[in-house]
Amino acid sequence: MQPAATPRILIVDDDRALCRLLAEYLQREGFMVDMSHDAETALVQLRNPTLRPDLLILDVMMPGRDGLDTLRELRMQHRLPVIMLSAKGEPVDRVIGLELGADDYLSKPCLPRELLARVRAQLRRNTPATAANLQVGTLRLQPGDRRAFIGEQELVLTGAEFQLLLTLAQRAGELVDKASLTRIALGRELERFDRSIDVHVSRLRHKLAEASAQSPRIESVRGSGYLMIASAP
Repeated sequence: MQPAATPRILIVDDDRALCRLLAEYLQREGFMVDMSHDAETALVQLRNPTLRPDLLILDVMMPGRDGLDTLRELRMQHRLPVIMLSAKGEPVDRVIGLELGADDYLSKPCLPRELLARVRAQLRRNTPATAANLQVGTLRLQPGDRRAFIGEQELVLTGAEFQLLLTLAQRAGELVDKASLTRIALGRELERFDRSIDVHVSRLRHKLAEASAQSPRIESVRGSGYLMIASAP
């Protein structure tokens, strides 16, 4: 068996001192880390298969093209997990970032240990699973290669969206509370006023409905959580 490749992380932030601090910390924890201080350089690296990272840490506020515009563009081609950083930490920034396809979000300044925990959680959730394929109505999930289909049409999902969809499908017909979904799909505990799961569910609903009117539905139970219901044939 070949040893697992060292995960490669790209940090994109115009704060050079912070980049160095986070890079040194993550390198000590066994990661390969690249740094970029502007969006254009980062997008060039993402187009290079030999330099493409396994995970992206992306600052929201940067000169020129900001992090949200960068995220919008990269999501047209790449599914790699993205953790957004923002000095503002405003709820609206968090929601917009998640709506554009970020997998997770941290406010700056953040503790390197917390960022490390988020990085490891996202990488675990983007590692091929060994679970058997799963069918719920027209939805077919292949955990081994993290692919999802409605009929023969493949859904384009981020890592967090796939894990959330898999969790709901594994418990189809059962209510799954938001705390459990946050823990399983995002790899962290639910925070106060945290709407991350709600935003991910909103994106999933849109993608399922766009794929087919016969897609399973994700129903909400106010104040409790979500459940998946297979549509009648």
